[in-house]
Amino acid sequence: MAVVADHSKNPHHHGKIEGVEQINLNNPTCGDVISLSVQFDDEGVVKDIAFVNSGCTISTASASMMTDVVLGKSKEEVLELATIFSEMVQGKEDARQDHLGDAAFLAGVAKFPQRIKCSTLAWNALKKAIDAQA
Repeated sequence: MAVVADHSKNPHHHGKIEGVEQINLNNPTCGDVISLSVQFDDEGVVKDIAFVNSGCTISTASASMMTDVVLGKSKEEVLELATIFSEMVQGKEDARQDHLGDAAFLAGVAKFPQRIKCSTLAWNALKKAIDAQA
């Protein structure tokens, strides 16, 4: 749990990327809000990513962990990681969870169904950013 607390207290890639569309999402059940900036290169690889949020520990930690793991990945790889993460927090075992880096520490969210939306908020914003680029 120390990894989750550290990402929440000292989130990685926290901030904004100027000149990039901001994707804004919220979780109305708990009040979490995120504004995500993603910059893709010409091949569709995540060149830079940043977020600003107001949310719980799990929401903030998940966003921080997500930004670490997707930086340098293609859109296809990002979507696959988002699927693996989503299934993991719903309690589905998958050998590919080791591809999630620190985000794999959030597997325990499956025991707390009301926290699943908190953990997936940033990932859903990222999927929305990819859709906006299509």
